[in-house]
Amino acid sequence: MNAPERLAALPDIQSSVDPRNLAIQRVGVRGVRMPMRIATERGEQPTVAEFEMTVHLPADQKGTHMSRFLEILEATDSPLDASAMLAMLDAVCLRLEAEGAFLRVRMPLFMHKAAPVSGVVSTMDYELCFEVERRPSGGQDRVSQEVLVPVTSLCPCSKNISEYGAHNQRSHIRMAVDIDPMAGADAPRPEAMIRAAEAAASCELWGLLKRPDEKYVTERAYDNPKFVEDLVRDVAMAANQLPHVIGSQVESENFESIHNHSAIATLYSGTRLSRW
Repeated sequence: MNAPERLAALPDIQSSVDPRNLAIQRVGVRGVRMPMRIATERGEQPTVAEFEMTVHLPADQKGTHMSRFLEILEATDSPLDASAMLAMLDAVCLRLEAEGAFLRVRMPLFMHKAAPVSGVVSTMDYELCFEVERRPSGGQDRVSQEVLVPVTSLCPCSKNISEYGAHNQRSHIRMAVDIDPMAGADAPRPEAMIRAAEAAASCELWGLLKRPDEKYVTERAYDNPKFVEDLVRDVAMAANQLPHVIGSQVESENFESIHNHSAIATLYSGTRLSRW
């Protein structure tokens, strides 16, 4: 008996009937790391991606076939973007015979940036996340794209009440947009989201700065103070102006320099419901 014949002869316990009659909304794998490529404005970029992949399990089915998730990832050759994730969603539903599925992938994204005065080029890292979902009840697929962008924020109150100086802090802007599934290649690239978040901050960050650059970023932040509330409102306005965006969620966490706690704000609009 050859290998395929031996495999066919083994019992398929996962496909047996379960008597408890309880459907499971999500069952699958999490924490799967794979070398992948990201589709960027400048072409493909290598990365290491971490996946969560689940399917809806009907009430009468005992289990799902976990190995098939890994088979799909091993066969994936397209660089990751919103369209590639939708194609992977199709593959999961087909391969695992599921009416609904949810996929999430997180990975670092690197961008080369020129310093504002000296022009010296250095690398900045960001976090990129894609989510796609198909509900067993039908309806339109959900496609979400998220970036985590570190920036500088400077307190307007501190500037207003102080004779000189003002306290500032590092802030993390988490910006997620729900994209029309029909957008295809016209969906906004992650770099566009990153630029929009950075433009709304008191000042953006660079990996490498010379002294003239440090002078620029210090004065830029001082001339552009933002409360955490200002940040989420300005970023949300920018997010909702991106093409094919039907909903957004923005969070800013300011790691305070004069307190031992953070200031946070979250704003969501359009089709987006809070998912954090």
